Amino acid sequence: MAQQHRERLLGVVEPVVAARGYDLEDLSATRVGRRHLLRIAVDSDTGVNLDAVAELSRSISAALDKAEAEGDELIAGEYELEVGSPGVARPLTLPRHWRRNRTRLVKVRIGGREVTGRVFAVDDDGVTLDVDGAKTAHAYADLGPGQVQVELKRLADLPDPEELDDDELDEDDSDDLDDEDEDADDEEGDGK
Repeated sequence: MAQQHRERLLGVVEPVVAARGYDLEDLSATRVGRRHLLRIAVDSDTGVNLDAVAELSRSISAALDKAEAEGDELIAGEYELEVGSPGVARPLTLPRHWRRNRTRLVKVRIGGREVTGRVFAVDDDGVTLDVDGAKTAHAYADLGPGQVQVELKRLADLPDPEELDDDELDEDDSDDLDDEDEDADDEEGDGK
């Protein structure tokens, strides 16, 4: 996408995103067959839920339609609009990215060396990482792009269900299931 075209799209999209309290993280337009695909990534300190994505998508679409109706051809022909959050694949490059990933495990290049540590603290000057219990502060200028590491508890680390004591099982949950079944039966009976 040409820089001038991108700037015109940003001029329409960014105010809509900012008005809803989100940061525009990325905007791209690519040709896919006869259509264009316009991808917009947004984020905030509190995250982005599906309802917010749907609302933003409608608002952005309306703003694009309005701009085109006023004679500013932003996207030639038909387009598909995708609005979402950047996810964990986004590199951490800005202070707000680091702040939003406090407590997460990240991999980052510091002074030519790759380090994996937990984001312990974030402030205006930089990031404090906890690497194997040692906490070290690093200025943003010294950090390369960080990458969030997905942490999944291994299945092998989970106890075998047969080894669990009856006391470890939550009886309240089983009662809740019975209540839900009774509620479902009642609802089915009401409709007859």
